[in-house]
Amino acid sequence: MHHGRRGPRALTRPAGTLRTGTSGFAYPAWAPAFYPPGTRPADLLSAYGARLSAVELSATFYRHPTAAQVAAWAGRVPPSFRFAVKLLRSGSLRAFATDPAGTVPWLAAPLAAFGDRLGVALFRIPGDRPRDDARLTGLLAAWPPGVPLAVEAQDPSWQVDETHARLRGAGAVLVVTETDEAPEPPLTLTGPFVYLRLRRTLYGTADLDAWAARLEPFLADGRDAFVFFRHDERGTSARHALDLAARLPQFAPAEAHGRGGAR
Repeated sequence: MHHGRRGPRALTRPAGTLRTGTSGFAYPAWAPAFYPPGTRPADLLSAYGARLSAVELSATFYRHPTAAQVAAWAGRVPPSFRFAVKLLRSGSLRAFATDPAGTVPWLAAPLAAFGDRLGVALFRIPGDRPRDDARLTGLLAAWPPGVPLAVEAQDPSWQVDETHARLRGAGAVLVVTETDEAPEPPLTLTGPFVYLRLRRTLYGTADLDAWAARLEPFLADGRDAFVFFRHDERGTSARHALDLAARLPQFAPAEAHGRGGAR
């Protein structure tokens, strides 16, 4: 019997991991919409980490965390949880505007304390800073190799091929930010993962369906995705993060699979 010739076996990349969360977690007013009633402030992160797989830290935007503080955060979340560390505002401005070689090592120093709990460092270029190729090149050259970096360039002048090429050459990720004023931004991939900040006031069912559909091809291709909703006063954003994750359960962190999707 002639079986014919088989071609080479196709190699498939493992699927990426979807991590959804919010900007910050220390919001007692999110009870009972998200946190159980009566959750103590010291237990907010533990309750958050039991349901969501990542957080974009807001505290680090205003002050450097100590090693003890990082250890305390890490001790309150599961091993698969990841922190997106919003880099110190004043240091980021100095690193971008005047002295990247001297400032970036100091700015990035606290990241080592996170160990394997570090998901990504978020560097925000202020909205009043238009495109400046030389300053971006200096920042990227000074950034420590091997530390995942996402850059949010808020002024529209940055959204050009030249910026994308510089980020791609450094392996840095361009942050995709959606706002009420600029909905449905393009998903421009410059690095090994997707970093999405969803800042609209409200997301309906159709909006979450649409974002799930846009993210799925990247995840299926082996790209991880970090998706963070804005802080709100009632915990609606945390519910959005749960609902988006529920639309793509096949890309949950490995540990979450064992919890029956209870994130």
